[in-house]
Amino acid sequence: MSWARIMAPLSGGAGDEAAVAAAVMLAEPFQAEMAGVYTPADVADVMPWMGEGFLGGVQTTALESLKEAAQAGEKNARAAMEKVTYAKSRFVALQTPVWAGLSAESRLSDVVVFTADPARGRGPLAEAFQQMLADEQRPVLIAREGLKMGGAVAVAWDGGKEASRAARLALPMLEKAAKVVILAAPKASSRSFDAGRLKAYYGARGVDAEVDILPDSGDAAPLLLYAAKKAGADILVAGAFGHPRLQEFIFGGTTRSLLNSDEPSLFLSH
Repeated sequence: MSWARIMAPLSGGAGDEAAVAAAVMLAEPFQAEMAGVYTPADVADVMPWMGEGFLGGVQTTALESLKEAAQAGEKNARAAMEKVTYAKSRFVALQTPVWAGLSAESRLSDVVVFTADPARGRGPLAEAFQQMLADEQRPVLIAREGLKMGGAVAVAWDGGKEASRAARLALPMLEKAAKVVILAAPKASSRSFDAGRLKAYYGARGVDAEVDILPDSGDAAPLLLYAAKKAGADILVAGAFGHPRLQEFIFGGTTRSLLNSDEPSLFLSH
């Protein structure tokens, strides 16, 4: 299996260089296209707030300021892309409607790459992260310090739909890994499952995985993070559990704990 297109949404801010570097790292082993997608604030999203009673001159000034900020952001995002020498890189600058354009770009990408801040709800790409993972249900890599390809990867599995989907979608990355460990915490789950099933699935596809059965019960996230660290994992593959976007918390407790952790990098699918 292989990946052909890796996408990194860019904001024109300080995190763009790290996102681009991580996306290139993910793309290189597959000689995949790396698309840096500039995702500005959308003027169309602001217009409903500029209705009756909003002074025409103020409205014009505000819109011009947004356009100037978008232009400056695009320049910065292009500069971040130009710092990499990867031949199969491509820059895309989205226009209104930005969210529709971002969705279209993601649907034809194998993995969408973010840094830690958007995943924690911080910065201008926080909503883009939620859109990609929860709405578009795209596989997302959250790149953190120490990310590398070809090292150790841990796969959190409980036999459920989300975890199984993440485990399948990560297969191209696992084929490149030096070590794959399946983490199963049956005492922390209400579901009955056999970790040997996933080991056999991987084995049939040429991936020799170890199985680590976690003995403790309780919150699954600390168990998984501890086991991933013990395994020396550079990346943890996990299913993302969430709620409708209008609820107070978009992601469930285990997923939020993983998003708020400092390491390792995460490969998530919802």
